[in-house]
Amino acid sequence: MSLSRRHFLLSGAALAAASFLDLAAAPIQVSGNARRLIAAPTKAAILGPGTPQTDVWAYDGQIPGPVIRLRLGEQVILDLENRLPQPTTVHWHGMRVPNGMDGVPDLTQPPVAQGERFTYAFEAKNSGTFWYHPHFQSAEQLDRGLHGVIVVADEVPPEVDRDLVWVIDDWRLNGNAQIIADFADPHDASHQGRLGNTATVNGRVPLDFKVRSGERVRLRLVNVANAWIFGLDFTGHDPTVIAYDGHAVRPHKPQDRLVVIGPAQRVDLILDMTGRPGQRFEVVDRFYPQRSYKLLDVVYAEEALRKASPDTPIALPPPVLVEPELTHAKRHEVRFTGGAMGGLRSALFRGRDTAMRELVRAGKMWAINGVVASRHDEPSALNLAFGESHLIDFVNDTAFPHPVHLHGHPMKVIEVQGKSPPHPTWRDTLLLAPRSRATVALVADNPGRWMLHCHIPEHQEAGMMAVVTVA
Repeated sequence: MSLSRRHFLLSGAALAAASFLDLAAAPIQVSGNARRLIAAPTKAAILGPGTPQTDVWAYDGQIPGPVIRLRLGEQVILDLENRLPQPTTVHWHGMRVPNGMDGVPDLTQPPVAQGERFTYAFEAKNSGTFWYHPHFQSAEQLDRGLHGVIVVADEVPPEVDRDLVWVIDDWRLNGNAQIIADFADPHDASHQGRLGNTATVNGRVPLDFKVRSGERVRLRLVNVANAWIFGLDFTGHDPTVIAYDGHAVRPHKPQDRLVVIGPAQRVDLILDMTGRPGQRFEVVDRFYPQRSYKLLDVVYAEEALRKASPDTPIALPPPVLVEPELTHAKRHEVRFTGGAMGGLRSALFRGRDTAMRELVRAGKMWAINGVVASRHDEPSALNLAFGESHLIDFVNDTAFPHPVHLHGHPMKVIEVQGKSPPHPTWRDTLLLAPRSRATVALVADNPGRWMLHCHIPEHQEAGMMAVVTVA
């Protein structure tokens, strides 16, 4: 499927009606004082004014949901009201919350039924960029638009002219701008997951991002797509990475000038506007070489802000996390198998060894350590001693990438394909390449039963999830 500048599938006539969009003023509102979150159906002009509105599900009537801005150490009390036609929950992705607040149905809480409410309460323990989304029928609910961002303020933020959030997503739309509701598609489940045909930034098909020469911008990139991996090339610019998944990292340039963001991952950038007044530059998504397309244009105003961007420090304070002690850490292995071209012949499903053909008939294609998950309350795949350091070897024996998310515990990346990362890096979602392995370390300091899963929800719901018990 070839992709063009503004659309993948939809007609250019529909998009021609879309108005000029200044992403710096995109309709994504701060709601730090709001303590009620309503999940309900609504409509959104994904393609812009004058185009058909899309039926979506949203938090507080907007796509993305409201940005929740918090102070470090702030106590959060948030009341979820469910007005959807099915149950739901909210998972606070990357936040170190108590187990009962983690939002996983049947594992940490009952699903919130239609018309019911649930109150979440937790503390903002780490600064950074996080996000929230449902964990009930995630393949459908996330793709219909249920997602939002949490920003926990840094104690010493870098000096920038603007601090912006870009929520990047893809949608599978038909010619009338409606979501194609094939959420249980077996090809998606057995291959790369649900890939869309329309890319958006902050819930709209983007046209232009207006900037001024000499400006310095902090850009918080959040990938909320089900399966699409973005690899953004900011042509004509030289972005600097300052955080991954909300956790500070030594400032550095992205490899091959490509900012890669897997599903559920976040990357914080410092972007200095070094172009001249009146110039235009493309931001191109190049992750899939055969599907490259222009996401948007960076457009310089006719008047400069200043001669050059500020020459002030951009490094964030190091993350406040307990360092794992590696010498005596207990080692574990988590092996991912299955999917198309995966060679999986059988796996344990509902307590018995089950042939792959029978698994496929049940809608299951993936396994973790030889077990195909059928519910969120599965027996534990890993048991981690509370307060101790642990090493986990993730092994991807499949033909597809998997963004692996562990709830409740940030993971320090130790090795990827046998090589240490060039700088200390913490992740809550680790993108595993096909046929690869990586090692992470953590201190099991948050007790409870936690989900470990591929964050491509089609893979998760087809068996690629497990429970990790910390006790």
